[in-house]
Amino acid sequence: MSTTARILVAGDVMLDRYWFGDVNRISPEAPVPVVRIEKRDERLGGAANVARNAAALGAQVGLLGVVGKDEPGDSLERMLIELGIGSHLQRDPSISTIVKLRVLGRQQQLLRIDFEEAPTEVVLRTKLTQFNALIGAHDVIVLSDYAKGGLADVAAMIDTARGAGKTVLVDPKGEDFARYAGATMLTPNKAELKRIVGSWSSEEQLTAKAQNLRTTLKLDALLLTRSEEGMTLYVDGGQTNFPAMAREVFDVSGAGDTVIATMAVMLSRGKTMIDAADIANRAGGIVVGKLGTATVTPEELFAS
Repeated sequence: MSTTARILVAGDVMLDRYWFGDVNRISPEAPVPVVRIEKRDERLGGAANVARNAAALGAQVGLLGVVGKDEPGDSLERMLIELGIGSHLQRDPSISTIVKLRVLGRQQQLLRIDFEEAPTEVVLRTKLTQFNALIGAHDVIVLSDYAKGGLADVAAMIDTARGAGKTVLVDPKGEDFARYAGATMLTPNKAELKRIVGSWSSEEQLTAKAQNLRTTLKLDALLLTRSEEGMTLYVDGGQTNFPAMAREVFDVSGAGDTVIATMAVMLSRGKTMIDAADIANRAGGIVVGKLGTATVTPEELFAS
């Protein structure tokens, strides 16, 4: 394993846009606030935010995804270059880049508008070919699934990467986790896990269901993010609980991206699953205290 963490992130790439403004009145047309926009900001979102978080921790990062041949796609490409992230974006001229536009007044989110289209099969085939060519140059593979169609070939991607001896971490979505079988680790949140295994009424019942899922899918580990309850790491032979570290929760958007990116970087640097999860838990606690999709610096993460 290399001394520099080499991470390949693949998945649903999107652009997060923020419009900030002042709210002083209600519209005469409908009972909604009128926001006078004073500032605009844009950030890497989805799988691109995972890449951004890994790069912020000093990793050498490549990003593979599909965007449109449009202005938001150009913005994403430009930001990746500025951050030193290797851009392997596939341009699909038949779709628009996924954009999440958030309108905020007085630091509170008032509205979110989503623009999204699934990539075409032709571009996805090209993406899979490029993925197979890229995995050899990376230590850890992160598959960031936002259920937008960018990981239609996720089962084949996991098989190829694991066959090449790579650690594969997956942030899962949807009603069927069987397609993630054979990955090293899944990182679902409580709601995502509940959709797959059903609800639980005790910690013992949760443990049994989580471990059963981990065994069925042939995973080395399952890392459950639990909001105010922290995180739990399930591995063969046991589990480890990590208490919530947040001093103040301001915005949870992108926290899962921070957790999986931190796990990837720490595992690529030779940390054990438990040590990596402990550091990732700390990172998640820091990032929820920031507005919007954000990152954690090594200085913040390892401050005493």
